[in-house]
Amino acid sequence: MESKRQQKFAGVIQQDLATIFQREGSGYLPNAMVTITKVRVTPDLALARIFLSFFNGGNSQQALQTIRSHANEIRYKLGARIKDQVRVVPQLEFFVDDTSEYVERMDAIFDKIAKEERQPDTEE
Repeated sequence: MESKRQQKFAGVIQQDLATIFQREGSGYLPNAMVTITKVRVTPDLALARIFLSFFNGGNSQQALQTIRSHANEIRYKLGARIKDQVRVVPQLEFFVDDTSEYVERMDAIFDKIAKEERQPDTEE
């Protein structure tokens, strides 16, 4: 369970990274929109795990590798934004948030189940 401090810090990072990706994200991934779906911070606030969702990006693993290759640059830009609020800018780890894919897969399964004819219950 995350402390209030971790949650607040994660919210600050999420908001500032969203601004960075909105303004400068086209430099990393042209024709793709990046959404920060979740940020988790370690108790010592030294490591931030950022979960990203990509729209119109095609291959999300390739997009993730591109973002990871620019991680130091993104961390520097984040540090410039939050330098007055923290002592140390956390290391950034990026992951693909596949929640939307999971939801689509589950919806397809439920649709398939709903379309199957129900077998009448037989009692013996």
